[in-house]
Amino acid sequence: SEDVLSKDAGECAICLEELQQGDTIARLPCLCIYHKGQVFLRIHMNCIDEWFEVNRSCPEHPSD
Repeated sequence: SEDVLSKDAGECAICLEELQQGDTIARLPCLCIYHKGQVFLRIHMNCIDEWFEVNRSCPEHPSD
């Protein structure tokens, strides 16, 4: 599901950039969160959609 982050939450495991309050995120069923449609230094970051183009599982829980 897509959501807006209500507080800073560490770093995105895909791009390694900080997840900051106000970022648009995707929350997976395992509750892990990643950037979704975020712009960082003029670079469009859609981490989880790009990840799912080549992988079908959570980056942090590949066996789930």
